[in-house]
Amino acid sequence: MKPLAKSRMRAAAAAAVTVALGCTALAAVPTTASAADGPLAVQYRTGASGATADQSEPWLKVRNTGSGSVQLSDVKVRYYFKGEAAGDAYRFACSWAVKGCGNITGTFGTLASPTATADRYLEIGFTSGAGSLAPGADTGDMQLRFYRSSWQPLVQSDDYSFGAGATAYADWSKVTAQLGGATVWGQAPEGNTPTDPTDPTDPTDPPEDAPTLFDDFDYSGHTDPQIAAHGWSVRSNSGGPGVPGATWAPENVTFATESGNSIMNLETSTAGSGESTKQTEILTQSMKFRNGTYAARVKFEDAPKSGPDGDHLVQTFFTINDLKAPMADDYAEYDFEYLPNGGWGESGNILYTTSWETYRPDPWEAVNEHTESRQSYAGWHDLVVTIDNSEITYSIDGQVFGTHGAAYLPERGMSINFNQWLIDLAGQTSTAPRAYDQQVDYVLHVKDQVLTPAQVNARVSAYRAAGTTFQDTVPAG
Repeated sequence: MKPLAKSRMRAAAAAAVTVALGCTALAAVPTTASAADGPLAVQYRTGASGATADQSEPWLKVRNTGSGSVQLSDVKVRYYFKGEAAGDAYRFACSWAVKGCGNITGTFGTLASPTATADRYLEIGFTSGAGSLAPGADTGDMQLRFYRSSWQPLVQSDDYSFGAGATAYADWSKVTAQLGGATVWGQAPEGNTPTDPTDPTDPTDPPEDAPTLFDDFDYSGHTDPQIAAHGWSVRSNSGGPGVPGATWAPENVTFATESGNSIMNLETSTAGSGESTKQTEILTQSMKFRNGTYAARVKFEDAPKSGPDGDHLVQTFFTINDLKAPMADDYAEYDFEYLPNGGWGESGNILYTTSWETYRPDPWEAVNEHTESRQSYAGWHDLVVTIDNSEITYSIDGQVFGTHGAAYLPERGMSINFNQWLIDLAGQTSTAPRAYDQQVDYVLHVKDQVLTPAQVNARVSAYRAAGTTFQDTVPAG
């Protein structure tokens, strides 16, 4: 669940438990620092020059200093800063950009080797809609900003990448740029050279006999006895999260075949009242999953399949265990959460990945870290989260989305969960019936093994080639 706003629903959601994953260290690449050496240069100025501000405003331009065209979707830029407090969450926004704010993404990450001036970074990326840069061209203004989710003031005078006197654009080596995974501009804080995504050919293939859960969701319906036999529970009990008065409707978890694949569908519907709202959830009965790789192919939707659009919907794949006491240090939760119509203070599409250490419901206090991207994720996506003994890594469609630090590693097992629910009824006030779908192709967990996305795909293909629709060799406890 998203930091702060949605989290107050957590106490009511104790019955809904879900999945955790983790990650492996990435291979470092050499650092280069000048336009003369590489094909890119980054210019910076600040839109907020005070030592303390309501928000930090790093305005950036990326310039092609090479001899060939550069696809901006292959470019990542990192701005490094010092967080205000360990549990603080930050939010990214784009005020204006020549390339269009809808073509710019901002995600937050944690540095592997914190320094006195940086323990986090804001990574700027580009969608395919941003196009390319010809030799000598630049992106033009990108007027960016980030702020604490609590809207408390932040101190930026101690931030590595901040320049109080940078009130006009100039080359700035305290931000880094990567092109196709290789660092081609700037100098990161000592010991934190940006890393490129692991090449799928680099790791040794993990043992085929590692304890594994695989489910292709090949069932006849929500009453199929094999669902329970395979360790799943289709939720029917009351309680949160979601709209007060809503029910969890097992009959709206259905199964079908598409292009030869069995698909699970979660339908959530409403007619504008709590009593008319039906939400859906399926979760493993056992909390036996901890470190390793978790993967699912999930189809998110931006629009309802029927009725008016606009509801504050949450579509998820996550892991969780129960909070035994306020601020208990053995709580854990790892989320993919897509909000197609906004909610929690957001007005448009946003995807969150969040790693939880613990929380207290009353008075509210949370310890978590999240990464976010404001763009549409409608369609099928390969979601992977890995957990090893040092960090949690989230990947989408083969690309690293966010990495969270060792402070958020799980201390005990969790369940795996998919659900679709409504935050509130404020997004669409109509009383006309409407219904939304979230689809799931498969789920895979490999215990204590960190797989690359390519290895996940190979493992799933092997199960399907062998005609295996279900396997669970993960030991209990």
